[in-house]
Amino acid sequence: VSDADDYLERTFMSPASGRARKLILGWMKDAGLRTWVDQMGNVHGRTEGMNPSAGALLIGSHLDTVVDAGMFDGSLGIVCAVSALKVMKHSGKLGNLKRPIEVIAFSDEEGVRFQSTFLGSAALAGILPVSTLHIADKRAVTVKDALKENSFEATEESLLLLKYDPKAVWGYIEVHIEQGPVLESLGLPLGVVNGIAGQTRLKVTVRGLQGHAGTVPMSMRQDPMTAAAELIILLESLCKNPENFIYYDENCNGFTKESLSGSLVCTVGEISSWPGASNVIPGQVVFTVDLRTMENMVRETILSELSHRMYQICDRRSVYCIIDRKHDAEAVMCDPGLTSQLKSASYSAFKRVAGDIQNEVPILMSGAGHDAMALSHLSKVGMLFVRCRGGISHSPAEHVLDDDVWVAGLAVLAFLESNL
Repeated sequence: VSDADDYLERTFMSPASGRARKLILGWMKDAGLRTWVDQMGNVHGRTEGMNPSAGALLIGSHLDTVVDAGMFDGSLGIVCAVSALKVMKHSGKLGNLKRPIEVIAFSDEEGVRFQSTFLGSAALAGILPVSTLHIADKRAVTVKDALKENSFEATEESLLLLKYDPKAVWGYIEVHIEQGPVLESLGLPLGVVNGIAGQTRLKVTVRGLQGHAGTVPMSMRQDPMTAAAELIILLESLCKNPENFIYYDENCNGFTKESLSGSLVCTVGEISSWPGASNVIPGQVVFTVDLRTMENMVRETILSELSHRMYQICDRRSVYCIIDRKHDAEAVMCDPGLTSQLKSASYSAFKRVAGDIQNEVPILMSGAGHDAMALSHLSKVGMLFVRCRGGISHSPAEHVLDDDVWVAGLAVLAFLESNL
């Protein structure tokens, strides 16, 4: 289900996302769930079980994709959850659940269109600022405009009303492809997540002096492109070898020396120049920075050092530099109880498929952001990772074995059966 003919693209409130909502609603109804779509475009399917007033177990993932995406990122978690509940319907167990179960297909996790991730899940968690409605995409269409184009209310009041009552939620679990190579290297289809790295996204704007490429002497240039190149190399150097940039005192109690670089990754994913002609020194260059690590204090330390050194470079090159923090997500630790239950459910799925096995279900950390990060502000969270070939994700080469999809679905089923 794509907005493009030759590759997979399904961004927030695009025509393809509308078709996806209808498809998912059909699957949910077929699984015996009561369905609705909220004012942020999230798709819900719910069964009340024996005690409708009990705290609900939420299960979800996202229906949106990156550009030129793989078909498992996000979608797999929705399919596994709906499929497991459909099995329970056919086995007559759906009404025997001791608490409500609600599957949610979140409308936006990737943040591709508006550079603001978790639009869907953050709204339900009550952490999405109302100012988000006024963020614009590259065509100057705001979030509010996009929602209205799809017949959603899109007011500050409707956004505030989306927040779930924490007392009405027991917990949240999410199935997702690993997006990394660890499970494949271990030869195992499933792993349980113990934590998700924190993330900051920056938009860096470098402004210089636009001029003719052939007439401005090199010594007189205020070139934002070469300045941006130096800034990007600085980012790479800082994140590869932070110990060369940051003084570490062994007597400090903030974080360990190993944690400074253990999970730290930094990426420049977008860069653009204006006016963007081959014979013109650009007047402005804009690029993005994505910085992630498991420890929030490490992330803030790196960001502080990075910003300080970036401003120094811009001053030396006589260009103007603006660093905007576009997105922040704190690192999240998964709930030990849910983690233990998911581990048991995974082991049960292994046994059902392969008989008695000796392997332990591995415990992993996630370097990628997930809707569970937003939902952690609402309730305890747990995550299950599924093996993907080569660890490749955000690419058409993304691939999960059919048997691994089966095992993941069986693990969700086993988890649900523990709530009978």
